[in-house]
Amino acid sequence: MVQLIVGNKGKGKTTCLLDKVNSEIKSILGNICYLDKSKKHMYELNNRIRLICVPDYGIEGAEEFFGFVSGIISQDHDLQQMYFDSFLDLSGLKAEEIPAFVKKLEKLSSDFEVDFVVSVSLDESELPESVRDLITVSL
Repeated sequence: MVQLIVGNKGKGKTTCLLDKVNSEIKSILGNICYLDKSKKHMYELNNRIRLICVPDYGIEGAEEFFGFVSGIISQDHDLQQMYFDSFLDLSGLKAEEIPAFVKKLEKLSSDFEVDFVVSVSLDESELPESVRDLITVSL
């Protein structure tokens, strides 16, 4: 499953994402991974959540980002959820490229039983119609 949390910059998406991940860790049996563009929120995350600062790994572009995500999944068979904060910055995608990438994430989710919660810094109206049904929070 892929869920989108959307809204323009500064609307509270990160706070929403942090609240969600910290409440989920209390009830899930598997592991959770939180990908971000910095370590700024390290102390706001439960210590059972693995924080990965993507820029530390020299990831550039959507294909490399997808490979990185796939690699994380391949090395942790107990991984149950992944959270992407600042998704557009991490992946280098533009709005019109989101549907194809989300489709790839949905396949990963289905194949490996990993759920994705993705923060996108766009207004709901700026997102392509094909992914709007994945929006769980619009700020």
